[in-house]
Amino acid sequence: MKNINIGLLGLGTIGTGVAEVLLSKAGKLTGQIGIPLTLQRILVRDANKQRSIELEPHILTNHAEDVINDPEVNIIIEVIGGEHPALEYIKQAIRNGKHVVTANKEVIAKHGYELLSLARKHDVGLRYEASVGGGIPLISPFQQDLAANDISAIYAILNGTTNYILTQMSQEGLDFASALKRAQELGYAEANPTNDIEGIDAAYKLAILSGLAFHTNVNPGNIYREGISRLQANDFRYAKEFGYAIKLLAIAKRDSEAIELRAHPVFIPENSQLAKVDDVYNAIQVEGNLTGKLIFYGQGAGALPTSSAIMADVLAIARNIYHGRSNASKIELEQKLKIKPMADLKIHYYFRLTVIDRPGVLSKISTVLGNNSIGISSVIQKESNSKSQTAVLVIMTHIAEEKAVQRALQEIKGLKVVKEVSNFIRVEE
Repeated sequence: MKNINIGLLGLGTIGTGVAEVLLSKAGKLTGQIGIPLTLQRILVRDANKQRSIELEPHILTNHAEDVINDPEVNIIIEVIGGEHPALEYIKQAIRNGKHVVTANKEVIAKHGYELLSLARKHDVGLRYEASVGGGIPLISPFQQDLAANDISAIYAILNGTTNYILTQMSQEGLDFASALKRAQELGYAEANPTNDIEGIDAAYKLAILSGLAFHTNVNPGNIYREGISRLQANDFRYAKEFGYAIKLLAIAKRDSEAIELRAHPVFIPENSQLAKVDDVYNAIQVEGNLTGKLIFYGQGAGALPTSSAIMADVLAIARNIYHGRSNASKIELEQKLKIKPMADLKIHYYFRLTVIDRPGVLSKISTVLGNNSIGISSVIQKESNSKSQTAVLVIMTHIAEEKAVQRALQEIKGLKVVKEVSNFIRVEE
């Protein structure tokens, strides 16, 4: 071979970053592999658009098949995002004998093992390091460096947008809407931020990591998730008073027979390492029986970090091509593990209630909690409103069962002395 040819699907922020690396570092990449990498074809929406990089016009095309079916292309890089038509493009590329590198978390979360099986059938590689954690090396360590470990738990901040919003609410005292607007103005949040703020993005990434950690096929639809839109500035003040920070955590835990999978806001001790991860940064804590606790930390998104992860996969595939080694994807699945119902979760809880400001209110609430086997560890009466004759009660519980807590909350909502169950948040110790 004189060179290894690359087909690029997408030339947005990430695609442009990848193209810049391939063009500006061509000599260095050749030295690392032993053979040149050539940018052969690029799928774009508008071939006539002004771009920040200079490209030969003949390599641009509006038709995906021009890239996927090009017999000269050895490696396809998919960075168009979304489930469709990216899934169909990846499948066709694999069937055409192309190696594939993708940053597509949704496709890998939903169809990863199907695609890996297809890639193995066609003796090509499918790599997806950039699908989780941006430039943080995660997929490869799970596949190789941690392979001898029995992973028991993952606690992860996997979405930079939500982490930035929570940081602004905590440190600047902003309400959710103002923090989201600031994130959008800075380009951290999309015009439609639903996937980020509702925990969908975090659930996709958790599905990928937990599948690797526990050697099982995880459907992201089976991951319990909640977003951050119901959090208010006073929740952060009260959390701090109790010694906690609030983060959107993606959590996976395994016992001998089942796995626990959830992504939602939690109170975590403010002196913990994850509590100190702010702004758009990601962090992933992994607990293995040999390594103990490990923390992976870095920028979870952006053109440069994501390009770094994509190029790591491209270089790994290219080296194997050059040296005649197989790139066939490995699949290591154990028996299908059961997913624990969220109702069986046992954890501490934080409640914020708006109640009528008069004697006997706490007694009525305590009775409901007691009848559901929920113990109170502390309770504080906060702001009183003389005009409405209401007050805010903040309650922290002992460990309780989720289904008992949900039942108790419904009963508390029905008490005449309770105006509103303003919020409840799980507490991870």
